[in-house]
Amino acid sequence: MSGQGESDMDYSDDEAGYGDYYAEADTYDLEQVDISKSDPEYFEFECLSVEEVERLLNESVEMLSNSLKILSIKDLNIYEKVCNNNKLLSGCTQITPALAKVLLHTHKWAIQEVTDKYRSDSQALLVESQIEPRPESSTSHRRQQRSLRSNSNVPLICAVCVEATNEGYFRLACGHSFCSLCWVMHFQVQISQGVSTGITCMAPGCEVLATEDFALKIITLPDLRKKYQQFTFQDYVKSHPQLRFCPGPNCQVIVRAKLPKAKKCFCQSCKTAFCFNCGIDYHAPTDCVTVKKWLTKCADDSETANYISAHTKDCPKCHICIEKNGGCNHMQCYSCKHDFCWMCLGDWKTHGSEYYECSRYKDNPNIANESAHAQAREALKKYLHYYERWENHSKSLKLEEQHFKKVSKKITGKVMNSGSGTWIDWQYLLDASNLLAKCRYTLQYTYPYAYYMEPSSRKELFEYQQASLEAEIENLSWKIERAESTDRGDLENQMDVAEKRRLTLLKDFLNV
Repeated sequence: MSGQGESDMDYSDDEAGYGDYYAEADTYDLEQVDISKSDPEYFEFECLSVEEVERLLNESVEMLSNSLKILSIKDLNIYEKVCNNNKLLSGCTQITPALAKVLLHTHKWAIQEVTDKYRSDSQALLVESQIEPRPESSTSHRRQQRSLRSNSNVPLICAVCVEATNEGYFRLACGHSFCSLCWVMHFQVQISQGVSTGITCMAPGCEVLATEDFALKIITLPDLRKKYQQFTFQDYVKSHPQLRFCPGPNCQVIVRAKLPKAKKCFCQSCKTAFCFNCGIDYHAPTDCVTVKKWLTKCADDSETANYISAHTKDCPKCHICIEKNGGCNHMQCYSCKHDFCWMCLGDWKTHGSEYYECSRYKDNPNIANESAHAQAREALKKYLHYYERWENHSKSLKLEEQHFKKVSKKITGKVMNSGSGTWIDWQYLLDASNLLAKCRYTLQYTYPYAYYMEPSSRKELFEYQQASLEAEIENLSWKIERAESTDRGDLENQMDVAEKRRLTLLKDFLNV
């Protein structure tokens, strides 16, 4: 399926809201086009249950295990003999499902890559995957083990508890033997810390991994076995490039994309929208690395919260205190009716031009020649410019969501009580609110993108498109907040212009 949701016509006070606006379909566009080519955010994915993913992983394990089994037979030059006898000779190396899981997990489930490495040098592959020990680290220990076992009267001594006995010993491919009680305690400690596929041998410096079948042979407590299997499953999913856990609270859904990209996907169960590549909130056009740098910087800057905390500003004309109670940045003073911009407090008439200057930061061309103190002050000024706009659009989204709920409630009253049309007649208002949220969400994430861009002609183009998008978004927001006095055709035309601005920006700057 694609990353497009279905519109729901059954609205209620509890359901009203566009928290899922990034999962909504663009129902206002009736043109039949190839969405994979026209929409830069188009992304194919599917939502799977735990059982479906377990079946998918097991199929990969079985496929690799059978493939390597055949290669092992061919390497021993007994393939024809095995086929004739219809049985596997005891001298043939077998890759068990547990070993296949380790190979796939350490190679991000790339079956072909594992097969090629096994064909090239099987021993090197097993050492690289920490299934077999490195030759130089295991020779002396195995020689010592053979010497001890040659004399059956000499009991083995567990190197952990220093108890001597000939019973209840277990060892991995490295040959380090430890008693069962020490192995059990080792697994209990590791699992309690959330470790499962990364559990290694207890010998100092030994990196050989404990396979799943070995662990389950040691672990007998039901709760511990269950926890171990849950952790191993989580590790397998996290290492698989086509799989991603839904980050929604208490959600068990796993999203699969055969062509994984940093694009938007949403959970069909909890309706959480997120970036498939990094698992955090969707952030186009900013890439995953950049948005993480931005979020870290925002979290680390203690001064920013204080700087942005004010929700009120003075009217630049009559200086009366004004509180922002809507998402639109086009403000009108309730006292003197002066129209101005909430962000820069400039006359709104200047924002109606083709270039929306308010969104653009003007770098100081001579800053390189200034003192270190002046450069630091300029850097903070630049950061606050972008952060203030980033935070403002985040707040606008929340305010416009409240407005959306009011609109839904008002439409319900018109349809149910006064009989003023049907849901279909008023659907355009809900579509407009959903589109506004989608456009503003994209606009919000253009600011981290612009902040980290180096001055260039490409940045100038980006800022031009960013400014154009912002201007159309504010026009759309203004008309939605005054929907009862706005012509429906005018509103729908503004919706079309805003969405085209958004798609144009993404087509030019969304690199995934």
